[in-house]
Amino acid sequence: MTASLREIKVYTTFPHRCSYLDNEEATTLFVDPRQTLSTELYTQLSLLGFRRSGDHVYRPHCANCNACIASRVRVDQFVPSRTQRRISRRNSDLRLEITESIADDEAYDLYRYYIEARHADGDMYPPARDQYDSFLNDGLGCATYYRLYEGSRLVAVTVADRMLDGLAAIYTFFDPDQPKRSLGTEAILLQIREAQAMGLPFVYLGYWIDGCRKMSYKANYAPLELFVDGQWQQQKTEQQSGPSTDAIIDLLAPGNRHHGLDEG
Repeated sequence: MTASLREIKVYTTFPHRCSYLDNEEATTLFVDPRQTLSTELYTQLSLLGFRRSGDHVYRPHCANCNACIASRVRVDQFVPSRTQRRISRRNSDLRLEITESIADDEAYDLYRYYIEARHADGDMYPPARDQYDSFLNDGLGCATYYRLYEGSRLVAVTVADRMLDGLAAIYTFFDPDQPKRSLGTEAILLQIREAQAMGLPFVYLGYWIDGCRKMSYKANYAPLELFVDGQWQQQKTEQQSGPSTDAIIDLLAPGNRHHGLDEG
């Protein structure tokens, strides 16, 4: 049975080491995984700053840090920069395939190589097949898998969820031996083009994290909107002290009738 927004329960994790900022502890707020989420509910949660990882829908809920701020690109106003146009031309020879799964060895082998080459210092190292399957599954039944091929060789995979108001960028992995292609940038440009073609207004890029160099690339996709003080606002995104997200916490406080979520 699908829950309504007012019936959804959320829980918090114990504090744990932050994956993005040194010397910080993180706490995560996540939706009860036993509850079924429709695409409509998933969209409503995304509007409140949540995103998906595998079967879990979550958002940061840290006591002493508000650096992680949900971000999205307004695609109807997006104009690629000169560099982004050059990247698109450079990758015009790639062939796009859209599939319903990436449970095959071809995709996993590319993922494994990508993690080993680019993220050996991260939480996903060493790569494992079960972790790959649980992280990149179609947990809510709305995922699309975009594959880019150079001839017959798979060079990039992008996972995106289709919501009512846009695409949610879940994860991208690519051939690390082709830096001149800027495949990470091409993957975001691909999702923007796909959202435009579908008539969807947004691409959700996950969290823009103040002080995290790995997340600073999101500021390159303008106009970028950030979820600040309980609403989406177009922002300048220089890496500086982030705006307060106390209003987001207020939205998720127990008993607040605006959001309808019960924290367990």
